[in-house]
Amino acid sequence: QVQLVESGGGLVQPGGSLRLSCTASGSIFSIASMGWYRQAPGKQRELVATITSGGRTNYVDFVKGRFTISRDNAKNTVYLQMNSLKPEDTAVYYCNAGVYDGSSIGDYWGQGTQVTVSS
Repeated sequence: QVQLVESGGGLVQPGGSLRLSCTASGSIFSIASMGWYRQAPGKQRELVATITSGGRTNYVDFVKGRFTISRDNAKNTVYLQMNSLKPEDTAVYYCNAGVYDGSSIGDYWGQGTQVTVSS
């Protein structure tokens, strides 16, 4: 079994910054893509950014230039640095990872961390 644990959410004023972290633990042989998604109240979960094990990144348009995804493969951890935050960034942010446990690949999710952007 694999667990993903997020941290770093909170309340921040517009224009502020937050850094989210997500660490995977458990039966891990290797981790392929890791990513961040978010879900605002009344909306569907949406992709924010992804990063491959080789460091190739992908961002949705509404965070380009403001958010940066990175990962530390030795620590099985992915980060999301969020700058110039806007009220519309308010959502629960979820970590996702494709994990190979030595026999199969599973898709895993964290429990989510709340990010609230408000003055």
